[in-house]
Amino acid sequence: MTQRISITEQFGKSLAILLAEKILPVYPDFDRPSFIKAVDEGVIGKTYTQRIIYIAEQLFEHLPKDFAKAIKILIATLEEENPNETGMFTHYWWIMPIAKYVELYGIDHYDLSISAIAEITKRNTGEYAIRPFIRKYPDKCLQQMEVWAKSDNFHLRRLASEGLRPKLPWSTKLDTFSNNPEPVFQILEILRDDEIMFVKKSVGNHLTDWLKVNYQLTKELLEKWQKSDSKHTKWIVKRATRKIAIDS
Repeated sequence: MTQRISITEQFGKSLAILLAEKILPVYPDFDRPSFIKAVDEGVIGKTYTQRIIYIAEQLFEHLPKDFAKAIKILIATLEEENPNETGMFTHYWWIMPIAKYVELYGIDHYDLSISAIAEITKRNTGEYAIRPFIRKYPDKCLQQMEVWAKSDNFHLRRLASEGLRPKLPWSTKLDTFSNNPEPVFQILEILRDDEIMFVKKSVGNHLTDWLKVNYQLTKELLEKWQKSDSKHTKWIVKRATRKIAIDS
């Protein structure tokens, strides 16, 4: 019987070897032995989340300190875009430390980081990496989210919703728009008739968050959406209220 390893154990030496194999053809100066040794020894006793952070920190230590050079290398390691609505935590799980690298080290490099997050989310997800940028650059990020919400790429459309969720699971609360969610609702308006289930689930879950954060304004939005003839909008409303019903 094949022994299965936990998702936590996946973020260890085997991932360091995989990342090194992908980086070396792009960056021949990469110190493969040092990187693998550091990851193998450093993840001991760490949780899943801590391991992702630690591997991102080791990428920082072993790549050029110039963010533009480093992120170019990392983006060059990415494979073809994920054609499916699922699989980002199976086939593309190894990208997560790269997303964390952008989150930790790219905050002062907005354009480069946003471009990198877009490429990452087409394969894995940029929903966590984008959040520090939303806090620091709220207006610019809202403009970018509007562009993504209108994209032909369903991964980017999903990110336009998922990245702005005020209570995204396994992430810190995003309270930037808590008292005035209207700018976020404008993004969701673009997505409310999306045909892709991956996107619809995100919008529905997003609005469930808002029912917990700003009930009255979210209730008004959902009541308006309930009047829509779109089956997709109706599905989103049902999804959003499956745990928290809106008062009649």
